[in-house]
Amino acid sequence: MDKSDVVSTLNDLIETCKDGEEGFRNCAENISDSELKSYFTNRAQRCSTAAAELQDVVEEYGGKPETSSSISSALHRRWVDIKSAVTGKDDESILNECERGEDVAKRSYENALSKDLPDEVRSLVERQYQGVMQNHDQVKSLRNQARGH
Repeated sequence: MDKSDVVSTLNDLIETCKDGEEGFRNCAENISDSELKSYFTNRAQRCSTAAAELQDVVEEYGGKPETSSSISSALHRRWVDIKSAVTGKDDESILNECERGEDVAKRSYENALSKDLPDEVRSLVERQYQGVMQNHDQVKSLRNQARGH
């Protein structure tokens, strides 16, 4: 895989992280439960940190790192859907939308990992993918708990 392919793949993941950050902040602003509000704020910060790590690697590969969320990606549309869906919605609905956003993030990372990434890049992407999986599973668990109430 040449440097421009690595940069392109990482920039796609940066957009995914930025979309996640925006989505988690949106959920934090709209959810009523204070513990969930704190959880989503923390997740938004982790997405920001992940994007910064990827931006550093893009620069190391001589590329121009993405700095914003996507305009046209499916993930961006998912988070826009969240924004419109959460207004006036209950916590379970917000968690459902958040889980859908995490499904898209999971697919983005799986797509990146299906490529022939250099070892040091692959290890970073795999570590971040584990975080995405934890987010996904935690949000799913929280959603299931909200359903139980």
